Amino acid sequence: MRTIVMALGIIVLLTDLGGLQYSQSVIHAEKDIPSYAKWGRLAMKETQSRYPDSDIIDYLHRGREDKNATSVEKFKLWLRKDEKEFGVFIDIEFDTETEDVIDIRFRETSR
Repeated sequence: MRTIVMALGIIVLLTDLGGLQYSQSVIHAEKDIPSYAKWGRLAMKETQSRYPDSDIIDYLHRGREDKNATSVEKFKLWLRKDEKEFGVFIDIEFDTETEDVIDIRFRETSR
């Protein structure tokens, strides 16, 4: 999480945004928030909780699977602990109508 925050800070510092241009960028960014953003934040939070000594260094939304009454948002996060890097697939299943979380599944991978 620290790595992501630092990377975002660096991007902001390296980007030359004037006052008006910045305002337009913020307004535009608010319109373009992806529908899976809420689930991505949950995936990162739960992964950080499960792997507290690891840094999340990359993030990928793998898509959404719609079932009858539930949906599954799928993510892959890449983590680093000391010198070791590994991936974690996270599937968040939730009630499509109420958005109540039903299950969160984790699976580690070396790829």
